[in-house]
Amino acid sequence: MALLRSKLKLMVTVMMINLFIFLIFRQNSQYKNEQDKVHIPSKPFWTKLAPSSAYWNHQQQILDFQNNPILMANYSETDIPDWLINANLSSDPCKPNVRVTTQVKDYNSLPDRFKDFLLYMHCRSYPIKLDQPDICKKPPFLLLAVKSQVSHFDRRQAIRQSWGHAGVIANQTVVTVFLLGNATAWDHHPDLSKSLYDESMRHRDIIQWDYRDSFFNLTVKEVLFLEWIQTRCPGARFIFKGDDDVFVNTYRILDFLKGLSEPKAKDLFVGDVIVDAGPHRDKKVKYFIPESMYIGKYPPYAGGGGYLYSGDLAARLQQVSQHVALYPIDDVYTGMCLRKLGLAPEKNKGFRTFDIEVKYRSNPCAYKSLMLVHPRTPQEMIKIWAWLSNPSLNCH
Repeated sequence: MALLRSKLKLMVTVMMINLFIFLIFRQNSQYKNEQDKVHIPSKPFWTKLAPSSAYWNHQQQILDFQNNPILMANYSETDIPDWLINANLSSDPCKPNVRVTTQVKDYNSLPDRFKDFLLYMHCRSYPIKLDQPDICKKPPFLLLAVKSQVSHFDRRQAIRQSWGHAGVIANQTVVTVFLLGNATAWDHHPDLSKSLYDESMRHRDIIQWDYRDSFFNLTVKEVLFLEWIQTRCPGARFIFKGDDDVFVNTYRILDFLKGLSEPKAKDLFVGDVIVDAGPHRDKKVKYFIPESMYIGKYPPYAGGGGYLYSGDLAARLQQVSQHVALYPIDDVYTGMCLRKLGLAPEKNKGFRTFDIEVKYRSNPCAYKSLMLVHPRTPQEMIKIWAWLSNPSLNCH
């Protein structure tokens, strides 16, 4: 009986081996036959260019085409489709582009902020009114660039007295600048130009351009600042750029930066990163963007009041920004520029753009390991800075 079982087991093993050999031979034969066949692609390698229905996407298509030498080489001047020729602009690049009123299908029903943005979307160059040409005579280790508005005197002063105090901090040179546009009568702002001029003369840290300072024009402020860095402060090793209602732990930022390796420092871009986001379609939301303006998802971007990046990357962002159509949300726009460079922002838990738990807000030690907390009033900025500057603070 045992002999019969042994023979049966041997037969099954031999059959399995033969089946395995047969399958291998068959697979190889099929692969050889496949190699001998001529494969015809089911789809064209170059998809046919067609205009996007969304205005921003369409403008970006034009820029991508104009800056792609391979695509441009495939067309003669007479062959380029009409929709890829940006014939909207006058000889003066900062005159309103009235043709946009018919190119955006729901233009007339859009809120005024959209109309204003679309009319001047092509304009990237504005005169500078207040400048500090010598502020980076000695290239700083850290440049603190704060987005502010003309009327925010108290916020700027609180920052000067706390986390934006310029000079030498932890043996590193820190320079602070405030970035402003115009507070126009069109937006019912009082004329504070004399007070701002006096402030600028006293503190020598105001940078102001002659354009309408509005929420949708923060992207204009972004590209103007990137250009300013290259002309006035190209030697800045690192840049923090943020709003004037955040608290920044400058001590922690300097510690973080000094611990970076050279390769990490070169491509540094950290903040509170938002991924898999897209435009809000609810008109009641501050960040509402209609489908006639933009379609698709957003690239990863650092939002919520501030981020930190290298001076080396600032130069590359300035160059690539010329190839990215202006977008009304500045944080998203910076994410678009990073994607164009083949980079992505890195999330850092030290950036608390949606605040910290209420029970920790009055605890000095809660801020010691953080880099940014949003939002904070001018009084809170001064109080927290006093906590962190106290040598007797013990958080062990």
